[in-house]
Amino acid sequence: MRLSFVFGYSSSTLQVPIELIQHAERLGYHSVWTAEAWGSDAATPLAWIAAQTTRIRLGTGIMQMPGRSPAMTAMTAMTLDALSGGRFILGLGPSGPQVVEGWHGVPYYKPLVWTREYVEIVRRVLERRAPLEYSGEIYQLPARGERATGLGKPLRSILHGRADLPIYLGAMAPKAQAQAAEIADGLLMVFCHPERFEVVDEHLQQGFARRAKHPDLAAKDVSAFDVAPTVACVVGDDLDACRAPLKVMLALYIGGMGAKGKNFYNDYAARVGFEAEARVIQEHYLAGNRGAAIAAVTDAMVDAFHLVGPPERIRERFQVWRESKLQTMLISTAQPEALELLAELSG
Repeated sequence: MRLSFVFGYSSSTLQVPIELIQHAERLGYHSVWTAEAWGSDAATPLAWIAAQTTRIRLGTGIMQMPGRSPAMTAMTAMTLDALSGGRFILGLGPSGPQVVEGWHGVPYYKPLVWTREYVEIVRRVLERRAPLEYSGEIYQLPARGERATGLGKPLRSILHGRADLPIYLGAMAPKAQAQAAEIADGLLMVFCHPERFEVVDEHLQQGFARRAKHPDLAAKDVSAFDVAPTVACVVGDDLDACRAPLKVMLALYIGGMGAKGKNFYNDYAARVGFEAEARVIQEHYLAGNRGAAIAAVTDAMVDAFHLVGPPERIRERFQVWRESKLQTMLISTAQPEALELLAELSG
């Protein structure tokens, strides 16, 4: 089991836990991952981290596609990769309709088509095989149409990027997970049930079967495809206290991250056995009863998705993760002792 560290996006203030990240690097953690919502961005903190680390890889989990053109994302990826000595991992995702349309001001239109074209363009920029041209449903490069000047020129990146720079996709929905297996190098998940991995794996297998359409990807061994869920770890003797902040987080995602019928986190929780709980959480959250939504998150849900409690309890539960088909755990914690315990268990 490969361990990575994730610290997410900011609250009202931005604090990068650089000492904790450096501790993870000393412990041998594979990578550190940032995130973005509608506050701090995912790329800038990685530049700060890159300057204060030497070995740990640097991932975005995720950079929101609607906030950047594919070319701008490729430019940022190449820049961070060059400055860090080849340590960058590009995590991408379309986000959800509430954020895409409410914050970025663009239509949430055909996210699977959008993602496919976006990744294809980013790869072309990285590969530099020819000046950039693309004709798709979402993107046309150079731009054309009644508002275009017609002066657009196909360009090739000045900076020579790494053609094999890994691209991960954030996805909780079945079709998006299948697409990740088809066109990307890894899958990022906000949470995952290790004992119900078949719920994800069936979609991955569908995607792997379509790789034959992509010669460069078809040559890659699918066993190297990385599934990397975020797993919170809270060490302590008081189980209720350890679970409490994670119930708040799960209530937010399962209940509030999306409208009814358009919440990918709610749908996933239902598919792995928490259908009744997910329905109640969402009903309360969307009705404005946040406290009731948090109370509806059961202990079993927290225990399924995360690692909580005394060291011996975490030790026992960690074995379930090790025995699953998952390759990587993105550990979310504020405790150095949690990083140390998991490094010991994974050794």
